Formats: sequence, C-alpha cells, structure tokens
Amino acid sequence: MADLATLAQLLDASLDPRQNKEAELKIRAEEKKPGFALSLLQITASGNFQYNTRLASALFFKNFIRRNWTDVEGNYRLPAQDVNAIKTEIVGLMISVPRGIQTQLGEAISVIADSDFWERWDTLVDDLVSRLKPDDPVTNAGVLQVAHSIFARWRPLMRTDELYTEINHVLSKFSQPFLSLWQRLDAYIESHSSDKKALQEAFAELDLILLLFYDLSCQDLPPTFEENLLGISALLLKYLTYNNKLLETDDEAEPGPLENTKANIFEALTLYIGKYYEDFGRHVTGFVESSWHLLTTTGAEPKNDILVSKALHFLTSVAGNREQVQNFSDPAVQSQIMEKVILPNVALRDSDVEMFEDEPIEFIRRDLEGSDSETRRRAAGDFLRQLSDQFEQSVTQIAMTLIQNCLQTFSNNPSENWRSKDTAVSLFYALASKGVTTSTHGVTKTNSLVNIGDFFSTHLASDLQKDDAEPLIKVDAIKYLYVFRSIITKEQWQQVMPLLVNHLGNSNYCVYTYAAVAVDRVLAMTDETGKPVIDPASIKPLASSLLEHLFSLVEKDSAPEKVQENEFVMRCIMRVLIVLKDGVSAVAESVLQHLVSITTIISANPSNPKFYYYHFESIGALIRFTASTHAEAVGAVLFAPFAAILSKPVDEFVPYVFQLLAALFEAEPNKPLTEQYKQLIAPILGPAVWEQRGNIPAATRLLSAIVPRAADELLSANQVVSVLGIFQKLVSTKVYEGYGFDLLETVVTTFPAPALEPYWVELVTLMLKRLQKNPSQAFSLRFVRFYHFVSSRDDQGLGADFFIAVTDRIQNDVFRQLYPGVILTKTQELARPLDRKVAAISLTKTLADSKAFQERYAKGWTLTCNALLKLLEHPPLPPTEADVIAELDVEDSSFGVGFTQLNTVRRPVTDPYPEVTDLRKWVGQYLKAADQRHGGRIGKTVEETLSPDAKTVLNAYMNL
Repeated sequence: MADLATLAQLLDASLDPRQNKEAELKIRAEEKKPGFALSLLQITASGNFQYNTRLASALFFKNFIRRNWTDVEGNYRLPAQDVNAIKTEIVGLMISVPRGIQTQLGEAISVIADSDFWERWDTLVDDLVSRLKPDDPVTNAGVLQVAHSIFARWRPLMRTDELYTEINHVLSKFSQPFLSLWQRLDAYIESHSSDKKALQEAFAELDLILLLFYDLSCQDLPPTFEENLLGISALLLKYLTYNNKLLETDDEAEPGPLENTKANIFEALTLYIGKYYEDFGRHVTGFVESSWHLLTTTGAEPKNDILVSKALHFLTSVAGNREQVQNFSDPAVQSQIMEKVILPNVALRDSDVEMFEDEPIEFIRRDLEGSDSETRRRAAGDFLRQLSDQFEQSVTQIAMTLIQNCLQTFSNNPSENWRSKDTAVSLFYALASKGVTTSTHGVTKTNSLVNIGDFFSTHLASDLQKDDAEPLIKVDAIKYLYVFRSIITKEQWQQVMPLLVNHLGNSNYCVYTYAAVAVDRVLAMTDETGKPVIDPASIKPLASSLLEHLFSLVEKDSAPEKVQENEFVMRCIMRVLIVLKDGVSAVAESVLQHLVSITTIISANPSNPKFYYYHFESIGALIRFTASTHAEAVGAVLFAPFAAILSKPVDEFVPYVFQLLAALFEAEPNKPLTEQYKQLIAPILGPAVWEQRGNIPAATRLLSAIVPRAADELLSANQVVSVLGIFQKLVSTKVYEGYGFDLLETVVTTFPAPALEPYWVELVTLMLKRLQKNPSQAFSLRFVRFYHFVSSRDDQGLGADFFIAVTDRIQNDVFRQLYPGVILTKTQELARPLDRKVAAISLTKTLADSKAFQERYAKGWTLTCNALLKLLEHPPLPPTEADVIAELDVEDSSFGVGFTQLNTVRRPVTDPYPEVTDLRKWVGQYLKAADQRHGGRIGKTVEETLSPDAKTVLNAYMNL
C-alpha cells in the first residue's frame, strides 16, 4: 500500500500547474502498487489532510476506477480483496465527506454500479436503507446522494428486461422506505420552520428526494407511487407554493434552496404529465394555477432562470396534452399568456447584455449549442411554439401584433430602444419555427402565416449593411440567417453571403463568431439536387485572405486557453478547407504553419475538446486533399509537433495524431517510411500504447499503415512476431477483435507467405479456440471473412488448400466439420458488398483449383458450388466514394481522452479486386478457363453433382 504522506504530497503537486504533469506521472506509477485505490480512499476520508488534497484524492480515485475497475469483458482488474474493501467502505465514506468530495465519489460509485449493480452488489440497497435516519437530514442526504449516483443511470436508457429487473430489485427494497422518509422530512420541516440551519439541511435532503423521485419514475410508474399518488401530489403542490423568509437568499445570480426545490418539482411534473397522464391527470389543475402565479410573480434575477424555464417546460407539456389544451383556447387567455409570461421572458435583461459584453463565448454557447435549454428565452419560445401549433391563427395574430408593437417602439428611438427590436426578432423566431430545429439544417418547417424572406428584407437586412447598428442587433440578423438557412433560397444566400464574410472582420467578438457559425453552416448546405448552395468556386479566390483572417482571430492571444477558446471559428476554418478540396493546395503552406503553431500551443494544456476536434479535422482536411502529391512534405512539417505529443504523451491528442499519421502513410503505401517516422515503430509496438483503450482503433490503423511501408525493417528486426502479438491481444477481446483481424489482414497482404509460415498454426489455433467457446456473431463473421481473404489469394502462396493444410497441422481433418458448419453457413450472412465479393472469388477459386476439394472433400465441392450460386443471387454493389465529407456533428459525439473518429481522414474502403467489375461474368469466365486447364473436369463434376436449376444458372454464367 502506498505511503499516505508521500501520496498526499504528490496529490498536492498535481494541483500546481508547474508540477502537475510530473506529479501525475508519479501518481500513475504508484497505481501499480497493491492497495493504491484504498490509499486514495483513506486520504479522502481523513480530516488530517487539507480539503483540496482530499478533493484531488477523490478525483484521482474516480479516474482510477474508470480505467481499472473492470476490463472490456467485465472482469475485475483489481485484486478481489481491494474490490470487496472498496464496495464495503465507499458508501459510508461518501456519507461522511463534504458535498464537493461526494460528487467525485458519486461518479466513482456510478462506474462501479455500471459493472456490478445489482447482481454483483446485491447488498447495496439494503445497506443504503439501513443508514437512513428519521431526523438526520445531513446523513440522509449522503445516503440519498449515493442512491442518486446509481439510479440516475436509468434516465437515458432504453427499456430492456435486464434494466427492469434491476429497477424492480431496487423498488422492492427502496420505494416504501423512500416514501416514509419523504413524509418524515415533511414533518421535520414543519417542526423546524423557524430554524434556518435545520431548514437548509432539510431542503438539501428534499432536493435529493425529488431527484430520486424522478430517477425511480423515469422508466415506469412504480406501483408504490401509483398507490400513493394523491399524497405525493399534495406534497409536490405544498412545496411548489412553499415560502419561508429564512430560505430566501440575497444572491441574485445563484439559485437558493426554494428555487432549486421548485425547479426539481416542475421537472418531475413534466415527466408525469408526459408519461403518466392517465394516472396523474386529475391532479394537474392545481399545478397549472400555481405555475401561472409563480411565473407572473417571480423576479427577473438570474437565480430564478432555471425555475422559470422548468415552469415554462411544464406549461408547454400541459399545452401539448389533448385533454388540457382547451384551457388555452380562449384568445383572451392566449393574449394574457403572451403579454405576462412569454414577452417578459423573451426580452433581454441587463444580465444578458452584460454576458454578451463580458463573457461573449458563454453567451454564444448558451444561445447556439442548446446549452441555453434552461434559459427563460428558449423555454418561453418553446411555449409560444406549442401554443402556435395548437391555435395557429389566433396565436399568430396576437404574436404578430406584439412583434409590430416592439418594432414600432424601436423605430421611435432606435438608439435607446434597440432591445425592443431584439425582443421582436426573438418572438418571430419562436412563432415562425415549426417542428424540430436540427444542428445540421436549422428550421426546416415554418408557420404558414408568416413570410420568412419578407421579415428579413424588411427588418434585418439593413442591419447587416450599416456599420453603426447595435452589435446585438447585427447578431440577431446573422442568427436569423443561421436559424432559417434551409428556408432561405439559394439566390438569397448568394446575395447575403458577401455580407456574412465581411462580418468576420467585425471587431465585436460575438458578431464575428456568429458570422463564422453562419458561414460554416451555409458552406455545408446543399440544394435538393445535392449541389452546394454556395459554389466552392466562388470561395477559392477569397480562400487565402479568408483563412488568414480566421487564423488571426484564433491566434490573437497566445495563451493556450485563449487560443482554443472559440471552437466556432475553428470549425469555420475546417469547413473552408473541406469546401476547397483540391484547391487547398494553393494555401497549404501557410495553413499548415498556422495549424502547427496552434498544435504546439494547445498541447501545453488541452482544455476545449470541441476546439481541438475541429483543429485536428482541419489538419485531416489538409492531409486528405494534399497527401496524394505532397504527403512527404506535409509529414516532415508535422513530425516535430506530433512527436512531441506522442512523447509526453498528451493523452487527449494521441488518438487524433495516430489517425492523421495513418492517413499520411496510407497516401503513399508503396514508399518506405522516412528515417524520421521509422522512430515510431518501436513505440507503436510497445505495450503502453495498447493499454489505453481509447488508443486502440487509431493505433491499429496506424500500425496497419506502417507495416507495408516498413516491411523490411520489421522482418530484419524480427518484429513481425511483435505485430502478431498485438493481433493476439486484440482478437482475444470481443470489443477489439475486429481491429485484430484488420491488422492481421494487413500483415498477410504485406509479407511473403514463407515469412509468416512459422506463425500460421498458432494464429489459426487461437481462432479455432475462440470458435469453440460460444463466439460472438461478429467474431464468427470476421473469421469467415478472414478465411475467404486467405482462400482467394492462391496466387500469393495461400488459397483454400493452404488453409486446410494449416488446420490439419492443428488437428487432422478438422476442416471437414469447420467448413460446412461455420464457413459456408456464415458466408451467406456476410452483409458488406465487398465481403460478399471476396467470398464469391474465394469459393470460385476453390471450385476451380483446390486439390483437397477434388480428392478429400468431393461432397464439399457441390456444397461450395451451391453456396456460390446462392451468394451471387445477391451480388455486391460497387463501392462509391462520396465527394462530400459527411461531418459528424460534435453535439452528438463524446470528447476527451478516448477515440473520436476524424471524418476528414476516415479510412477509405478498398476493393482488393477492383479489376472484377461484373462478378457473375468473372465467375463464369474463371470456371470456364479452369475447366479447360483441367481437361473438362469441372464441367463433368457439374453434370454429375448439381441440380438441374443449379446447372442452368452456372452454365449461364459460363456463357456470359
């Protein structure tokens, strides 16, 4: 077990930016010692260490558990005694530590629960229930925090039998004590209504009860809750309207206990009205009245934002319910809602303007990325959109009157009343939009009673042309184009595009960033025929100055955190490079220098995963469109920054660098590696690279790209065995077996058959053992694909007879069962067209020239022929190379230390037999030529063994 004092010193050093890298490396070395995780828990638990040390210990514990609790097969990676000790101690520890530390331990518990709960940790719920105390909110909050860490995992999951078994296990033990605890807490709050400290502790517990109420209800209505819904509804309504001066706070920015509790109640109400209306519907009226009162009396302070937005979400759900919607049908009610609820919450506040000016990147992210889902403006817009969907005519008329009033107020005094115009535009966004707004296309369906183009021309176009327009109004005009980009015509886009490009030069951070967002999105857009809305040819003359300006925006402050602050500008750079395609060569040298400089800067402290994703996609675009002619030159420039990343290593960047290097090497597969890049061979074959799970997809691709370009070096240094050792490691794990076969196919393609002869028996033995042990469908298909890969290469010293000879050396005649039982059966299940094509070629060559199938497996010849004809009934489609790079929207991706696919350098699908274009014709001609070589043997076998239908089909192929 690690020395606690020494470990604590390292944890302290990890908090110091000057020492953190060295300290983290030393801590990672300590991880290998037995009892390391328990040492971290001891430091976390001990009051003898400073809070920051304990917090750092909890953070390292969480990350250690993420990496080391189980392997990809679900087996524990830690000693059994450590596993048992952690599960025994962690619940009691979490209850006793401060709230900030609880958060880190809670995430660790969630990781453990993903693996172990409930079958390998079936005592947990009983343990939690036994720790609940009637009048101890602090202890109870700790217990409930543990429960929430585990049960919150259910929220996003799809329904499965396993999930419902777990939930029912929990409900059988937890639901009744949970309800009793809630009722006792209500009594406790009543009896301590004059005790501020007790109330604060009680409401902290109440918050967790409400979160757990949601957790336990998120998949299905628990029977215990259904039976007690009247009492639960009464408690929810009581605390939705509860007020106590002792719980009010002076902080205008951060929500206090009352705001948090009421927001959590609204979130639960929205769930219940959406999923359980049949049971909950009779209780809705009181909540609607309370929410109306709350919305019309709650102040505009930012601390109320989440509460107000949750209340608006609830009313939006009510308005979308067919039984409740009539409560909103009266135009007078609609008018009141518009004036008293929607309009005030759409209007800009001083705090919004301050954020625009002082924290522009945060303002942009909240507005554009959906991170403003808890803002008043978006929630009010969603409510208006729901009302418009239900009562389009009357709601549109009322809203347009308000919009015109706001615009008139602006016209009366534009310099003073510009906020009124912003309100008008925001109302129009919400009113005009229908359906779902997507990140790729924006709004695609609109309110038929409004005109998108006319509103822009009349009220917003001039703001893009005037230098003195208020920056926020310029942003409104640009955002309008961004939001309605799929509705605006191609001709209109061609008119406004120069205005957007000009605004990239605006001095205001938000204005130029919104312009970058709009330019990025419109460059990615295509019309109904698939052609770009903006002709790439029109961008090429602007490319050099446009890119130089965009890079100047990124690089104007050289601090790592500032360089990578604005992912939107980096995304625009990426888009321009993708659109330029081959035209990027004209600007490649300067672009590459900028990208290398940025790489070097941000490597010191990666902090914005979206930025560096777009950054590496930009390098990928440069490689993709220049590598065919300049791969070596590009590689020479990239070597230094990439080598620095790999040597440190910068874990967040390593998988990206591996992908980019692989793409560089794949561009010139027949050239030997340069002396610089030969230095990569030893590290890529070392174990450290393969211990990081996130490295494996990219590392496999890189090694597969290195092998053909360093074949002589690998042979002379006897490193082929190291490559095959990596294959064995990968193929023994379900998650990575496909990558193992990818690597092996590269090895077999690269090296001459005699060089691999010593390894074949061991390799195939490993595969056959996996096939005997209940293999996954994926493994079986990859094995069959590999068999055909070998069988089809009879001209390279391989072929069916070669594979049979290998299996005979493992177990004599084992192929007799393997071939019909696995290979032929699974061949028909191959789905990818190229896999089916290779299989057809393999089977054809077996029929044509295999001695084993003539002499030992005569029945197998007929089975093979029938399997081939069946395969050819569904011929493969020729691969097509898309000209457009389909970018994965990062909003749908995960980032951080792990693998994220770079789409600009996605590995192309290669056809090993491009010369075979008409597969049926090739099969017929190949068999016809073989029949002539073998003196008519094939024709004779066909006549003697095939059915009349099969003969007809095969003869037709041979006469094509």
